[in-house]
Formats: sequence, structure tokens, C-alpha cells
Amino acid sequence: MKFLCLCHYESARFAELTPADFEEIGAICAPHDAALKASGKVEMIGALGMPEQSRTLRAEHGAVTDLAGPYHSTPELFGAFFIVEADDVDGAVEIAKLHPGTHLGDKFGRGGIEVRPIEFIERP
Repeated sequence: MKFLCLCHYESARFAELTPADFEEIGAICAPHDAALKASGKVEMIGALGMPEQSRTLRAEHGAVTDLAGPYHSTPELFGAFFIVEADDVDGAVEIAKLHPGTHLGDKFGRGGIEVRPIEFIERP
């Protein structure tokens, strides 16, 4: 079964990070990222652009509207995602625990990872 893992963090804290913070984050993340990839259970990893770079399409009154910005604004934004293969949600959680974001703690944006089952994937 496939699971989508959505990585989120506090946008205000992320905006305050310095170049030195990013260097430290890289050093902390490298071994965890390697362990995640070495699990052999990760099918895809991706980073997302900032919410202000997004556009939202909505169906309204029989037409499609195209609005600048995210669908929903929140103080915690999704910054990355990955897809894993696991027997069940508990297995997916164990894989997600390897992700670097679960090891950064409060210092770097108090992020988290949401693990959600994927009901359907189509590759046309």
C-alpha cells in the first residue's frame, strides 16, 4: 500500500532561518536522508515552492476561476512530500520517522509529517 507523507513547518520560523541555520540543518539531515533512501521503501521525494508562488483553481458558477495564492492559508505550510510503500499505516509511520524533518526539533521550525494512505494512483 502507498502512503503520502506531507512535511510541514512553521512558515514564520522558517523565514527567520539564517544561512548558518541552513548549514546546520544540512548536517543534521544528511544521515537521516540517507537512511530514508536506504530503506528501499521510498518511491518519490519532492520539495514544494512557497505558497505565494501557487495558484488555486476553483469551480464557481459554472466557470473555473484562477486565483493567486494557496487554496488555504495556514501558519504551518507544506514544504515537501514523499511517497512510501508499506504494509500498513504503522509501517509507513516507521519509514516516515527516518525523514530528516522528524529530527530537527523546535529549533528549526517545529515541523511535522502527516502520513496519509493513498487510495488511488493513476499514471496515464
